Amino acid sequence: MGGAGSCCVSSSPKLRRRAHARLESEPPDAGLSREDTGHNLQHISDRENADDLNMEYNPSDHPRVSTIFLSKSLTDVRDKRRSLYINHLTHIAESKPARGRCKHSSCSTIFLDDNTISQPNLKFTIKCVALAIYYHIRNRDTDGRMPLDIFDEKLHPLSKCEVPCDYAKQDPEQKQIYRFVRTLFSAAQLTAECAIVTLVYLERLLAYAETDICPASWKRMVLGAILLASKVWDDQAVWNVDYCQILKDITVEDMNELERQFLELLQFNINVPSSVYAKYYFDLRSLSEVNNLGCPLEPLSKDMAQRLEAISRLCEGQYKDMRREARKRWASLDNLTVGRWVPAIIS
Repeated sequence: MGGAGSCCVSSSPKLRRRAHARLESEPPDAGLSREDTGHNLQHISDRENADDLNMEYNPSDHPRVSTIFLSKSLTDVRDKRRSLYINHLTHIAESKPARGRCKHSSCSTIFLDDNTISQPNLKFTIKCVALAIYYHIRNRDTDGRMPLDIFDEKLHPLSKCEVPCDYAKQDPEQKQIYRFVRTLFSAAQLTAECAIVTLVYLERLLAYAETDICPASWKRMVLGAILLASKVWDDQAVWNVDYCQILKDITVEDMNELERQFLELLQFNINVPSSVYAKYYFDLRSLSEVNNLGCPLEPLSKDMAQRLEAISRLCEGQYKDMRREARKRWASLDNLTVGRWVPAIIS
């Protein structure tokens, strides 16, 4: 459902208008019929150009396009590097204790982080996703875009507390975003992979709906993405009424409407290829390294070493079985006798 080649996937309205205008820019010759000109068929070059536009505007669909949050974080990274260069001596003095805390593997001790692409660390992944959302809000486009009504917290409050008048101008801190996401994941018992898919859906929403995350809409955007990611990714999906138990002041009708409009804005494209998932995972790791948000290293214990050894033996045994089966198939082909065809002369 929602694969790259299905009918559910399409570009944004702006891209569709551009592609449609490009296809109809050259009218057919009046002297030729529609069948002769093939005007009812789309040329290959036009289809390739449309794919290029999709790659440019939909990074959540293509593994070769850089993620939006990583590009938005580059501005702050340049400022950090510039300040590090200006205050070089001061930062060296401050970083000496940190260098002493760095852990390096040796012959006697091996340090590993409990964070892999197949089994990400939950706390570390949520921190990275919250940091990515923070950069989305901080470095958003300042072109006066108003949030969509379904995501406006003033129109659809998540609590009974009165929303302040300047709610659309106060940028949330990273810790505030982290607490909100962590509360939902902890109460609903969601996995770390679901957090990565949540970020994919958020950036897909920005590309498809041509909107941006702002202080007035980030909570409901994140809530809608988590709601959808938990149903698509996890085997035991969380019901909408369960989220109403977490957020006491929200109704089931509001959750249902949020989910429905989120799906419509995504054009029902909920497919996340493994290549796109891997891109977001490694970009989150890159973001954490730049912001000194590394996953804690732990020494390789005896129990962990035994588990890794058992897994390697299992994989090695499966590999040997596959090679054995391949040899048998090749041996059967070698012993195969093919009858010779003798030409017959019919008189």
